[in-house]
Amino acid sequence: MQHQVYVMMILQVFILLLLGTASAANISLPGCQDKCGNVSIPYPFGVGAGCYLDAGFEIICDDSYPTPKAFTNGNTQVDEILPDHVRAHYWYISYQCYDETDWTNASTAWFNLTQVPAFRFSDTRNKFTAIGCATLAYIFGNGGRVNGYTSGCLSFCNTPGSATNGSCSGMGCCQTSIPKDLFYFNVSFGGYNHSDVWEFSPCSYGLLVEQDWYNFTASDLSGFDFYHKNNITGFPVVLDWAIRDMSCSEAKLQTGYACRSEKSDCYDSTNGPGYLCKCSGGYEGNPYLEHGCTDIDECRDPDLYPCFGNCTNKPGGYDCKCPPGTQGNATYERCSKIPEKFPLAAKLSVGISAGVIIMLSLSCLLIIKLQKRKYLREKDDYFKQNGGLILYERLRARQVETVRVFTEKELEKVTNNFANERILGAGGRGTVYKGILENSREVAIKRSKEVDESQKDEFVNEIIILSQINHRSIVKLLGCCLEVEVPVLIYEFVPNGTLFDFLHGKNRTSAIPLDIRLEIATDSANALSYLHSSTERSIIHGDVKSLNILLDANYKAKVSDFGASTLVPLDKDQFVMLVQGTRGYLDPECLTTQQLTEKSDVYSFGVVLTELITRKQAIYTDGSNETKCLAFSFVSMMDQGRLRDILDDQIADEGVMELLQEVAELAVRCLSVKREERPTMKEVADGLHVLTRSKHHPWSQKNPEETESLLGEMSTHTTASDSTAYNSMVNRLVLNIDDGR
Repeated sequence: MQHQVYVMMILQVFILLLLGTASAANISLPGCQDKCGNVSIPYPFGVGAGCYLDAGFEIICDDSYPTPKAFTNGNTQVDEILPDHVRAHYWYISYQCYDETDWTNASTAWFNLTQVPAFRFSDTRNKFTAIGCATLAYIFGNGGRVNGYTSGCLSFCNTPGSATNGSCSGMGCCQTSIPKDLFYFNVSFGGYNHSDVWEFSPCSYGLLVEQDWYNFTASDLSGFDFYHKNNITGFPVVLDWAIRDMSCSEAKLQTGYACRSEKSDCYDSTNGPGYLCKCSGGYEGNPYLEHGCTDIDECRDPDLYPCFGNCTNKPGGYDCKCPPGTQGNATYERCSKIPEKFPLAAKLSVGISAGVIIMLSLSCLLIIKLQKRKYLREKDDYFKQNGGLILYERLRARQVETVRVFTEKELEKVTNNFANERILGAGGRGTVYKGILENSREVAIKRSKEVDESQKDEFVNEIIILSQINHRSIVKLLGCCLEVEVPVLIYEFVPNGTLFDFLHGKNRTSAIPLDIRLEIATDSANALSYLHSSTERSIIHGDVKSLNILLDANYKAKVSDFGASTLVPLDKDQFVMLVQGTRGYLDPECLTTQQLTEKSDVYSFGVVLTELITRKQAIYTDGSNETKCLAFSFVSMMDQGRLRDILDDQIADEGVMELLQEVAELAVRCLSVKREERPTMKEVADGLHVLTRSKHHPWSQKNPEETESLLGEMSTHTTASDSTAYNSMVNRLVLNIDDGR
């Protein structure tokens, strides 16, 4: 009987210890539910009034299921709550199915987190995924097509066997990232022709899903199996969460600061506004609760906190020392016995120590001299690294005297140490400063942000080629500086700003005569024609736009900014795959072929030409506040015979509609979807030259045969299907791609 009493007492003590441990591990507010089914619910999340932080942290526990399930108050199922993100579930798939003539069935899925402002779709843990052949899927968010974020995914396959299992790189399946701060999205599809693929890929699918969750198989292309297979189980998606009302630094000054534990700190969210909390180093637990962060006893976990000696825990850390009579760093290795001391060894040790001290003292005296030498050596290393020796050799071999090599001190002097007031412009690739040389000549100094070291030979060759360009309509390269980490280029200064500002800037209501517009177009076309055909190696500009056409004091055009330019390979079997550009100007064919050619510059120039005669931006907003692509709108208006409706009223009233019709037809040829139907830049320049001359003479007396031979007829190959292709490829892709620069 007495033995049983002892057993009961021991059991009671054991139960009390277990209860105490469970209480200590509780991560919710006292008295609040800490689990819903299999989901732990740490504060600031909580179930029921008073158990959660405001601004979207309420959890609704639905116990109508065999195993209760957790939901946000926005009806999103929660599978797991982690320190900075939540794994959630949704069941809606966007799809569009087709037969041999047109689409037959479609459903657009959307996901809205506006009711739970603490959440954002994770841009690092999710991927937008499109499945199908001839599939172009878009994800729109935070405002829709016009004002919101947009990402696109393009997937092709010609036969069932061309799609590879396990690969989602564009053949039957593609994946792309999403932007930050996204809290709403829906999915739609582009209008591609599915007549060749519908039998083995009758549907296109689009969904946002947790990264690495989806493993593509070719069988997902057939029938409607993919929808039926996954619509029951749903898809995992990751939501980043944070305290969204203010930043970390602002929150620390407020009474509602969410990091309540005295051993905690905050850090700013990396996805949208707001901040999160974490326990200080050496502590663990819930930083959002008072006394929620407790000291880690590192001595109890030798695997995570190794110690090969005597371990002593202390607040926020631990000490690990070798036992008496041993030596070594017990944190990294086992301690060894201290060898017995011998008088001779002690003397040697003292002598060596004294010698080391003397040598250290002497070394300190040399530091100042070494620092000075290091500065000069770094400049020399940068000069060699940036190809300075190669440049000097080639300049000497080619006897090029037009390019000057500047020192860093010279550039600092002429730019007033790169002062902010000297900045002419800044972009993604670098900053341009105004400089004044000793002879009072004004120059433009381009300071790039980065350079590819592996292409330094090509960079040096490009400097030499550009230095030999001598064309009145191209901004001239005057010199460079190579003794800095990123090379600096020096160009001639053009005072009257960009063509973009001239057309669309503060004085956009001022009249611009037609002859000035045609002269600007002709000068620009002559410059591009020169780059394509009159240099040692053909140069593709790569980013022709009104912002890269400068105007001098007499409003003569000068093509500038060769930051995206590319030398055409000497080997005819090679092709250029460096596709950059600006939304509204980029050749649509580059998006599918990933090849850059001279005809890409022709397309971009066609957009500039339409800007000149319409005075509308490449991406503009009409009277109904709808964002439009100028290239598409212009071609569409021409097809409808409504040229006057899109022309700038200032020139449409000058009584030269016959001349403007010729200019417009030339622009349409440049904007052809197919590269082979576009003219060369030389043909464009010659055509503009004829039209410019006709502006200065009576239109009825111009030589019609000369004009027809240079301008040509509108291509007879343009069909209704080409217009559809233009609609789907230009109007959708151009409006929604990100700027390449």
